[in-house]
Amino acid sequence: MRTLLTATVLAIVLTAGGVQAAQSGAGDPVPGYPSRPVRLLVPFPPGGSNDIMARYFAQYLTERLGQSVVIDNRGGAEGIIATDIVAHARPDGYTLLFVSAAHSVHGGTRSKLPYDALNSFTWIGKLGFGPSVVSVYPGVKVSSAKELIALGRANPGKLTLATSGGYALFASEMFNHMSGMKMVTVTYKGGFPALMDVIGGQAQVNIGSLIQTLPFMGPSGRVRALATTGAKRAAAAPDLPTVAESGVASYEANNWWAVAAPAGTSPAIVNKLTTEMARYLKLPETLKRFEAEGVEADYLNPAEVRKMLPVEMAKWRNVAKMANIRINE
Repeated sequence: MRTLLTATVLAIVLTAGGVQAAQSGAGDPVPGYPSRPVRLLVPFPPGGSNDIMARYFAQYLTERLGQSVVIDNRGGAEGIIATDIVAHARPDGYTLLFVSAAHSVHGGTRSKLPYDALNSFTWIGKLGFGPSVVSVYPGVKVSSAKELIALGRANPGKLTLATSGGYALFASEMFNHMSGMKMVTVTYKGGFPALMDVIGGQAQVNIGSLIQTLPFMGPSGRVRALATTGAKRAAAAPDLPTVAESGVASYEANNWWAVAAPAGTSPAIVNKLTTEMARYLKLPETLKRFEAEGVEADYLNPAEVRKMLPVEMAKWRNVAKMANIRINE
């Protein structure tokens, strides 16, 4: 399993130029923080990949910080509502945001956001990334992505593709466009509600994060998984080909997850939180859990996240143009 972490000491501090190793056992850089529970806003409903990844990290932080890190699911407006709340919260380290690729989708394609997708936030770091999976309701008589594509091309407008907003919508529409199908796309408030409608037969096709779909694949038979969306096969589902292997050349889409705080948050608080994130991503139990659920640890420090975001925004802006995706401003 690939990881960008280096095998250095567990404690690190950030400098303006990047990450600088520090000796273990150094004193607490922020005495007294946190002295009360910390709220971690998740911009989508429970059950989806953002919620799952956030709860894993919140549990770890609770144990390390000695205060509860409470998940606050604030779905709505494709994640923009929760993001706006954090952008305008007090920069005291007690209100954090769990960020996914949807953040860069909005930042790259919407001109009327109530916040600046890059500069309204102080970045804590990136946790990792993972592919989505193309799955279908078991009643759909296909056994591969190639067969789904053939069915969709032969029956334009007859298949319903259930998805959530932001990254999932763009990954879905990119697949729809590049495969030559004309499925009817229906956008839900979150990835999990979309998946549940495919399980129930109200929709036929879903493109959702592998981490949220895995429990419903395989022996359970709740959905039939056909392909993953990454550049290579996922370690958690090695028998599934990629979409590119299934005939849609150059298709690739991955979700990713990061943590942010309001702009102006104390560098000392940021250093404390990003130190814990780096430590969390080195733990064998973290890496084992990630691998089992189709996630790759991919730590980026705050400066590196700031460099990554404009690139991601430009990528999704190009996807919108290519696939003619209409944006609700």
